[in-house]
Amino acid sequence: MIKINDLNFSYKRNKLVINNVNLNIEKGYIHGLLGKNGTGKTTLLKQIAGLLFPDSGKIEVMGYNPQKRQVGFLSNVFFLPEEFDVYKMSIEDYVKTHSVFYPNFSMDDFDEFLNEFEINNKKEKLTSLSFGTRKKVIIAFGLATHAKLMILDEPTNGLDIPSKSQFRKIILKAMNEETSIIISTHQVRDLHNLIDSIIILDNGNILLNASNQEITSKLYFGVQKEEENQDGILYSEESISGNVFVKENKENLESNIDIELLFNSVFQNKERIKNIFPNSNK
Repeated sequence: MIKINDLNFSYKRNKLVINNVNLNIEKGYIHGLLGKNGTGKTTLLKQIAGLLFPDSGKIEVMGYNPQKRQVGFLSNVFFLPEEFDVYKMSIEDYVKTHSVFYPNFSMDDFDEFLNEFEINNKKEKLTSLSFGTRKKVIIAFGLATHAKLMILDEPTNGLDIPSKSQFRKIILKAMNEETSIIISTHQVRDLHNLIDSIIILDNGNILLNASNQEITSKLYFGVQKEEENQDGILYSEESISGNVFVKENKENLESNIDIELLFNSVFQNKERIKNIFPNSNK
């Protein structure tokens, strides 16, 4: 689906925002792109979408070079930016204007996703809606395009808690084996039980790129008991349930990923994580 080799990009000379990134993203999965604010997430997504061009390196998306902006590429990529402008038109007119660029767009699915978001009046002007409601309309539209690659940059910003739950539900409805969804966020809790793989970016470098299965085979997430061996613990913190931690899974124990714990452990143990996951930037 996506192959990135030795990618470098800078807005200013001698200050790399993307630094020698290598990345393979497979179809049929939901990928979480995580990182603190200002670490290069949006820049990387724009490179993939063909909105920015690399200084050096190569990007291939579905066999296309994004820089060439070919019709076959554009009709199968939907990019939702964190912030966007809307025209003074109704939801209905927005769909009529934009759906022609996506041959697989489904009005039935769009209506279903709107209904899931509890948006019922398609004649309402986009400019009269709150930012969160506008974002839900655009998310519903994007998923209804059935583009093979959907790139969502901070999609849960501006959504309330019930809307975030609705978002997770319709994302799963829209997925199929031919689709790849990349969700970028710094609000890591919003992706619990949604993503299949995790990419963590730091200052333009990839710290981690692994499937959930690989992560739980190499790391164990648990609640610490007084008598428990603390060897190999990467990170721990107090919680309502006790002292939760992440450690190397040398005993091949089963556990569920806690994305927030993983995120904190990666940033506190960058070199150890690179040793545990040596193929993250290859």
